[in-house]
Amino acid sequence: MTQSSSKAFTPLEIGPLTLRNRFVKAATNEGMCKGGVISKGLAKFHERIAEGGAALTTVAYCATSPDGRTFVDQAVLKPEAIADFKVLTDSVHKYGGAACAQITHAGSFTFLPQSELQTKKPLSASGGFNKLGVMSKRYFKKKMTRSDMDRVAAEFVNAAELARDAGFDAVEIHMGHGYLLSQFVSPFYNKRKDAYGGTIEKRMKFPLEVLSKVLAAVGDDLAVIVKYSQTDGKDGGNTIEDGIRVAQMLEATGAHMAVLSNGLNVESITAMFGSSLPEQARTKPSNLLLRIGMMMQKATETEKVVFKENYLLDLAKQIRAHVDMPLCYIGGMQSLDNANEILGAGLDAIAMGRALVFDPSFVNGMKNGTTLQNGCTACNQCVTMMYAPGGTACIDPNGKRGHAAELNTIPASAA
Repeated sequence: MTQSSSKAFTPLEIGPLTLRNRFVKAATNEGMCKGGVISKGLAKFHERIAEGGAALTTVAYCATSPDGRTFVDQAVLKPEAIADFKVLTDSVHKYGGAACAQITHAGSFTFLPQSELQTKKPLSASGGFNKLGVMSKRYFKKKMTRSDMDRVAAEFVNAAELARDAGFDAVEIHMGHGYLLSQFVSPFYNKRKDAYGGTIEKRMKFPLEVLSKVLAAVGDDLAVIVKYSQTDGKDGGNTIEDGIRVAQMLEATGAHMAVLSNGLNVESITAMFGSSLPEQARTKPSNLLLRIGMMMQKATETEKVVFKENYLLDLAKQIRAHVDMPLCYIGGMQSLDNANEILGAGLDAIAMGRALVFDPSFVNGMKNGTTLQNGCTACNQCVTMMYAPGGTACIDPNGKRGHAAELNTIPASAA
């Protein structure tokens, strides 16, 4: 199969949006919102992805409210940020790409100081001891009430509407990796005995309410995508059978596409990345969030996980067999041959994170035949770079490093 004949370079419809090809920049925390600023650096990062040929680029971790943040240096979808976000989306559109805002709420996976939170305890599906907050002294979490659910669902709707105002073409509701909606989905976090806990259908009840309300508000104008974990990646958590049921419920509710991720930030981070985090980052990471992740991985990982291409494809095939909705694969795609295998298995789109950090022009390289194999080694050093002044970047000397760190503190709309 030649590059020009590959399905990878054909258009794809997701809801009201038509993508120019099947390649998506996955949501990866760029670390380019220092002090919460939607920066020139962040806009430039996503502009380079669009210029490099990807059909859709996803801006990660756009919190639905200040309380919904995991950390201080995080984007928030609020009216004051619209002008800066608009610079970003205009930059993406200039190169024929589409822009997606990932909207999320951290729940109890927050490391904000108490002075930054309006509530004494972070919200979650269940209350009690907050294992995620030990090092940040947020020892307890609050079980969400019906009133809390209504308020948070309204925050997701408001964030989606603001994303539309900012020129985004899609929103991605984050239901994976251990953030608030995932805390309802996963039995590791959801211990409720009411209508929102127990079976996977009950654990999905509130996340589906959020999806339904976002679809009603913006679904005619924006593609409404859901990212979730196919499994929790650890015994006692959601299995692939649960992941199949989640996909079926997302389809029944009307999601325009599902992004098939895996694992949880704390319990099973290697299930997400398909390889271990770097040993040198485990020793004395200065960032609290990274330090916690390293400690949890060291405690739960029995052996080093070695990366392999398309490492989540066997799981994704099982999801594909049970739903008809568009599905976006993510996990170790590093060549056109990989892409053809994924699409040949019936998946509709392919999301890449580390490969596009290494080379933002990878999609164009595959299309014109100059770069059929990505140079990323999945060393995961870029994961640790998000907390450096320059933000997420590849440390490989052959990687395309990006921009000056000072751009990450200047508002995108500044003269």
